[in-house]
Amino acid sequence: MNSSCGDGRPRPSGPSEARQRFFRWMKFNAVGGIGIGVQLAALAILRSWLKLDYLLATGLAVEIAVIHNFLWHERFTWADRPAARPFRSLVRLVKFNVSNGAVSIGGNLLVMRLLVGELKLNYVVSNLVAIVVCSLVNFLLGDRFVFEAEANSAATST
Repeated sequence: MNSSCGDGRPRPSGPSEARQRFFRWMKFNAVGGIGIGVQLAALAILRSWLKLDYLLATGLAVEIAVIHNFLWHERFTWADRPAARPFRSLVRLVKFNVSNGAVSIGGNLLVMRLLVGELKLNYVVSNLVAIVVCSLVNFLLGDRFVFEAEANSAATST
């Protein structure tokens, strides 16, 4: 629990909290790095082998990566915030898909439309740019909305 400074302001978080956030960020990036591989492989299969439109292929590839990342984030990145019941894990998946999925799909489609559709850049390079653009927002959503909200609701229900 944070105590207050002499002037009534809350005392800044201690180094252990900052260190925990840093390690969580590193885990998030490790999972995301694997997710990039999943997304790019899915994009290559959907676009090159199945000849789907680049936007449809991008949307499907992002959704595959979002589900992959959720499973790893729940068991690795935010393993210290377990779901109270299996149903709560399903609720988390919906929240993750709505938040991180929307940012990932919307952000990826927007960046891909700009870089590939307008600027005629390579679709794989453009997809990497889109992934990087969306990552910080997704970490904050995961930490503050998907997994933190679960921790708060579990604490208040006991």
